[in-house]
Amino acid sequence: MGPVPSRTRRRGLPATPARTARKLGEIRRAQLITTYGVGAMIAVENESFLVRGIDSWDISEAPVISEPRLARQLGVSGFRMPPAPDPDSARDGVRAVRFPEMYSCPHCHQLQPFRRFNSPAGRAECSNCQESLVPSRFVIACAHGHLEDFPYWKWVHRGNRTGSGGCGGQLTFQADGSTASLRAVLIGCSCGVDKVSMEGSFRRQALRDLGIRCGGRRPWLKDSPAGGCQEPPRTLQRGSSSVWFPVMYSALSIPPWSQGIARLVAPYYDIFKEEDSTSIKTYVRMQKLLLHHPNYTEDDVAAEVERRRAAEAATVEPADGTEATKRAGDYRRELYEGEYRSLSKPHPEVAEEEQEFVCEPPTTPIDALRSSQGLAQVMLVKRLREVRALQSFRRVEEPSPADSLLREAAISLAKPSWLPAFEVSGEGVFVRLDPERLRIWEEQPEQVARAGRIRKNHEKLLSARASDSDKLVPPSPATPRFLLLHALAHILINEWSLDGGYPAASLRERLYSDEDMAGVLIYTATSDSAGSLGGVVAQGEPDRLQASLRSALHRASWCSNDPLCMESEASGADSLNMAACHACLLLPETSCENNNILLDRAALVGTPDGQVSGFFTR
Repeated sequence: MGPVPSRTRRRGLPATPARTARKLGEIRRAQLITTYGVGAMIAVENESFLVRGIDSWDISEAPVISEPRLARQLGVSGFRMPPAPDPDSARDGVRAVRFPEMYSCPHCHQLQPFRRFNSPAGRAECSNCQESLVPSRFVIACAHGHLEDFPYWKWVHRGNRTGSGGCGGQLTFQADGSTASLRAVLIGCSCGVDKVSMEGSFRRQALRDLGIRCGGRRPWLKDSPAGGCQEPPRTLQRGSSSVWFPVMYSALSIPPWSQGIARLVAPYYDIFKEEDSTSIKTYVRMQKLLLHHPNYTEDDVAAEVERRRAAEAATVEPADGTEATKRAGDYRRELYEGEYRSLSKPHPEVAEEEQEFVCEPPTTPIDALRSSQGLAQVMLVKRLREVRALQSFRRVEEPSPADSLLREAAISLAKPSWLPAFEVSGEGVFVRLDPERLRIWEEQPEQVARAGRIRKNHEKLLSARASDSDKLVPPSPATPRFLLLHALAHILINEWSLDGGYPAASLRERLYSDEDMAGVLIYTATSDSAGSLGGVVAQGEPDRLQASLRSALHRASWCSNDPLCMESEASGADSLNMAACHACLLLPETSCENNNILLDRAALVGTPDGQVSGFFTR
């Protein structure tokens, strides 16, 4: 990962050839999607950089990832894995730009843009003190994703009628380390104004009171115009998690897309999609694509290409006013319904085929689980593939279904035709609840009332996060069924992390909750074969599943924070949980697809006074 080489600024001299971009560091490909994606800041030794947009990447050698269902939902032609670094040169395909621009010297305390320090090439060093420079600890960002350096000059000269940058003095940055508070961070100027601490700079109105508005800057996008933003900026720590929230979407590779002729055509679809049937057959014949696939013919390839064309043509672009709502609602419904149907049917392993999805029922019957625990079906997913794509990102506030597209920062200047993604393989267990028993339980007034409290708080939050009053706010998924499935997934992950050989952070949940869906998939997915060692699948065998479920429910019946936890009317962030805390239900962030909200332990085991009965209460 390296910045674009700077151009010469001297006039009258011949242009010198651009030097090779400096190699800054190494990160894993998956981190360019989940942790250090486009627009995120990366600390490299004593420097800080911002990952540039995908339109600046060199993807000539980037592998193509095929997942037609997800690509169709996100409106792109396909996905590419972030380019791998070249060990023989500094070129790795991913570009970065220096940010923040303000640096300080810990010895002479000068605070100024990095270029004014005249550092040696490839080093961040004060030319006067030979001390390593320190990038600015503070930046400002707005909820629309714009990012700028903290306005130190305006902060220290507040109340002084000097004009914007007109005093001509040298800013200083000093942290005496006497306390950990912002009161110990002092900003000064050689013009003679009193030093000012950074205390109070994180207040919501602090920058607005100084007349500081968002400049609309997007430094991660080359040649991006600034201006035109009315969102108030906020002060943030450079290393804060609020600086970058990824907006990611994922899909499981399921039949028929993951096997047979569809899997064979996938790598060549970009070549075939604009060609007629005759050209497709000619290409197949010349490239001998069916040499090792005697079961298929050229007509099968042409028919598969036509089927994919028809599927893409059937995708209707959403209207501007409801695009965010459609993506949050229809995205999950359309993708999850297909996965739910595939998980509910056996897909046994075929020896002569390379399969990405193998799903089989246990070898022993589940009669005991059906009668005592209310489980209608258990499926062992012995092999699965998941594609996770980065669509955009947010700052200041974490993503929400009610967010406008304006609150999602773009990862390229123009609408991208592809998105960065990575694929993982793993295993899992799919559990489906008895629909009749579930229907009787979820219609109880007590369950409706508890879920109604969470739904009311959630819809209030969604309405507040909507950009305008005319925008359609998506309904909250907080129903008794959803709370039950979500809590069940969490207790199984906690229990299996003790018995399955995987830490809780490596297990993930996927909830299928709708009028005609009531299932949970607990799975592990990694970028190598370590995700398919069989430890999770073994937990799905009926005898072991019954024992682990019984143990998990026993743990959930009492929390170390009870009775406060169970009797809580609202808990968690924005009061979006009922009986749920870190001692009983909450999981690592990598495991929960709902950010640890919409949870209620009482949906599983009921309340101790018996007024609310849990689904698993005998």
